[in-house]
Amino acid sequence: MTTAFSAALKRGKAFLTPTNSSTSIPKLCDSFVKALEGTLFPKVNPAIDGEGCDHDCESCTIKYPAKFKIDEDEELYGQVNGWATHMLVATGKTDWVRDVSDEKGSVMEAVRDCGKSMLSASNLPPPQDHHSTSDPTTILLLPSFTIIENVTPKTVPILIEHHINPAPTSTTPLPPSHTTLKTPNAQEPPVHTSTLQHQDPPPPSPAPSPLTTRPCPHQYLILLCSQSTRDARCGQSAPLLRREFERHLRPLGLHRDLHDERPGGVGIYFISHVGGHKFAANVMVYRRAGATTRTGGADGGKVGGEGMGEGSQCIWLARVRPEDCEGIVKFTVLKGKVVKPERQLRGGFDRERGLVSW
Repeated sequence: MTTAFSAALKRGKAFLTPTNSSTSIPKLCDSFVKALEGTLFPKVNPAIDGEGCDHDCESCTIKYPAKFKIDEDEELYGQVNGWATHMLVATGKTDWVRDVSDEKGSVMEAVRDCGKSMLSASNLPPPQDHHSTSDPTTILLLPSFTIIENVTPKTVPILIEHHINPAPTSTTPLPPSHTTLKTPNAQEPPVHTSTLQHQDPPPPSPAPSPLTTRPCPHQYLILLCSQSTRDARCGQSAPLLRREFERHLRPLGLHRDLHDERPGGVGIYFISHVGGHKFAANVMVYRRAGATTRTGGADGGKVGGEGMGEGSQCIWLARVRPEDCEGIVKFTVLKGKVVKPERQLRGGFDRERGLVSW
């Protein structure tokens, strides 16, 4: 066996062998690769994150009902289907018909076949004049962290063409964190008058869209499946977990209720069935790129000049219990680490490193 062939074989073996390192799988150009188990997100490390980082919360007093039983044996990681974008439709409710896309005359029915977009009904508050499923409502689009308003079933084609199709997806590389600025004293190339005279006229401006958009004010999102019509355990676990998450977010100045539009902080929303209710509770954590938080203080966890870009990661956990909430806030939400990956990590994506679980 030649020396060159042996070296190539070793490189191939190193690439395919799973390790606990968060950098074990290289990103090939702008393509995304499936991360092996244990490589998508780093696991907490007592040497770095402090002794007890992997322990349950000792001050938690909230408990699930005695008959709350789930599947503890089936393998979790890598079993979720990939998704490009995630639409959260504002309904103001915490429970829905069994399949939300079956709700007649609703936006959810109109977008049911929108490619690889995940559709979730949510308890996001709809507009005050929203009284029926056909009235204008609001959509939170991820991972772009964009709020789209005035959406109706009739405007769904505009929504798809002008907002969903061009939007960043879970496998879109993040844009550069810094744009190249012009040097103030740099000379511009000369512009010839003859060139200007023969330029084609600019294309006409597109017709104004009835939809309006604005950035989501939150720095992080915690999504909890609450749909009891699919499984009672989801309806039982979601409100209990929200109370416990809020208990740990308040001292950090990061708690945001449904109508709190202060920039930064953590938004907690109930969503419809995401699959895998036998692994309740399902929790999805979305994190923006470059998120930096000053916790506590008068600014209430306001973002300090960074972190209001597109979503960089989604960390999808299952088998979450109230005693897990402290660790999820401290390490998963704020640092992008997982406390119990072997037991709880279902999958997700990391756009910065070009990794997905599917």
